[in-house]
Amino acid sequence: MARKKISTTIYITPEQNELLKVLNQKTKVPVAEYIRQGIDLVLERYKEQLPGQGRLPGI
Repeated sequence: MARKKISTTIYITPEQNELLKVLNQKTKVPVAEYIRQGIDLVLERYKEQLPGQGRLPGI
């Protein structure tokens, strides 16, 4: 079952946008999924700085 997603606005560089488009065309994975994966990587990298047990629910 898919989890509910929240809409937000981000700003990326034109280079990031172009590379994400190329990646999407080759893999058919949505750009938004790559952005979510990137956020998960950052949250995992800095989990010691998060309150509580260092993890957010669902990650």
